[in-house]
Amino acid sequence: MTPPVPVRRPAWAEGLDGLRAAATTEPGRLRAIGAVLVLLLAVFGATTAWQVTERAAAADDVVEHSQPLTAVAAGIYRSLADADTAAAAGFLKGGEGSKETRERYDRDIATAGELLVKASRNGRGTDGAEKQIARLSWQLPRYTGLVETARAHNRQGLPLGGAYLRYANERMRTELLPAARALYDTETDRLAADYASAEAWPWFALASGALALGALGWAQRRHYRRTNRVFNRGLLAATAASVAVLSWLAVGHAVAREGLTESYEHGARSLRVLHEARIDALQARGDENLTLVARGAVLTEDQQDFYEAGFRNGMKDLAGTGDHGAAAATGRLGAALALADDEAGRGPVRDALTYARQWQARHAQARTADEKGDYEQALERVTGADGSTGESFDGVAAGLRKALEHEQAQFRSAADGGRGAFGGLPVGAGALLALAAAGAVLGIGRRLAEYR
Repeated sequence: MTPPVPVRRPAWAEGLDGLRAAATTEPGRLRAIGAVLVLLLAVFGATTAWQVTERAAAADDVVEHSQPLTAVAAGIYRSLADADTAAAAGFLKGGEGSKETRERYDRDIATAGELLVKASRNGRGTDGAEKQIARLSWQLPRYTGLVETARAHNRQGLPLGGAYLRYANERMRTELLPAARALYDTETDRLAADYASAEAWPWFALASGALALGALGWAQRRHYRRTNRVFNRGLLAATAASVAVLSWLAVGHAVAREGLTESYEHGARSLRVLHEARIDALQARGDENLTLVARGAVLTEDQQDFYEAGFRNGMKDLAGTGDHGAAAATGRLGAALALADDEAGRGPVRDALTYARQWQARHAQARTADEKGDYEQALERVTGADGSTGESFDGVAAGLRKALEHEQAQFRSAADGGRGAFGGLPVGAGALLALAAAGAVLGIGRRLAEYR
């Protein structure tokens, strides 16, 4: 009878048997423990580098991209709204308008064009932003063409100029300013997303660090129970390095979160409210000028003067109804006053609020004169050099400009401090955990040497 042919086992099965056999001996177990410790420390290092690098990049985006692009978008809106205001103010002057209003209009249009190029060049390719930039680039030349046509008719003393100016203002209201607002909202949403990414806790890195420390502690306890030796220098060094990295990660991220949160609460939030207050002031000023240009030619559905209604709504958004003092201010200026965290920030906002109240009172006097048929007096109260609403508007604009400069500095200081806490952490953590892995290998190797 032919003896059965022995079945040859695959190589991987034989290798597995070898590992099982090795695991039944103390040297084999030590090698397995060493391999697991090195693996856990490598995972800890990789997740720390990955998550900290992501958060550092998001913090950089907050400071270098998102917030500056939000300011650019707000600048586009401000320049367009101010250009529309300047166009109406020049029209009220008659003929060519004043040199000051012409230069202001030209400067605003040039600034809007430059900021559009900057937004397009420095943006990160989001569809929403690109769509609005293209829309603005398409509509801006059409708006300026209508303004020039209105000026040409106005120079000739033709009433058709007013119709062209109202048409230009309609184009601004329905096309340009909504596109600029949409761009601003897109950039603001992106800023919020970058803040959320930068402030998110690195849970994977923290969990992997805790797991590696637990494994190191277990290995040292096992070593103590089997040998009655309190310390293994290699494992102790690995534990110390791991504790240092985990502490650095937790404390560094906490510091970064604190700085970024401060930059948002006392910088980015205030900047947004101040930008919107500036927009409200510009729109109110434009409506005030167009009230005198249109002279009741454009009405709301309930038969009110369209531009006068727009002025009242804009001033309500800006400064409230006027029934509150500075300590209980409402509207955007009231919100900005509440958000300001020092006197250097509150002072310019208070000044802007005082001028806004003055503006409301002077506007009421101009409306009274216009309703009595004294158009020249109304025009003087709106566009005159002294005691006019234009003077009050300039005071509001100056106060808001100072407040914006202060809050921008506050934002930058806090945000730089926050992102600075991430500096060196990925590289430093990698170096310390490489030493920890080497310590674990040496510590296990010293125990293995006792069996040779």
